[in-house]
Amino acid sequence: MEIPSELFLIDGKPMLLPDENVELSFEDLDSASAGRDESGVMHRIMVRQKVGKWGFVYSRLTQAEYAYMEGLFAGKASFRFTFPSLEDRGKRTTVTAYRSSHGIGWRNAGTGEFRNYKFSIIEC
Repeated sequence: MEIPSELFLIDGKPMLLPDENVELSFEDLDSASAGRDESGVMHRIMVRQKVGKWGFVYSRLTQAEYAYMEGLFAGKASFRFTFPSLEDRGKRTTVTAYRSSHGIGWRNAGTGEFRNYKFSIIEC
């Protein structure tokens, strides 16, 4: 099994390093009152800025690696997610987050490997 890395942590436990680039995006959240009026003009009422979303991709995982990764999220509606800070190099940031949009390709019967394990972590 690949050795977990301290780069990304779930409730203080290390994730396996993804073998593809981690995709990071940000979203501003609007209030429920925001929206377009009858003339089509958008009226934004921002309640929060720069909510983070991280996309992880693992092209191949052994059964043990898959079980380890799934164990990090098992039974958790939310968790503490620690990652390298974008603003301050060398520092770490921890936020409350949840896992969304996860999936995996069926495992290869010949090698026993799972393929294309993907998930997103979204800041609460």
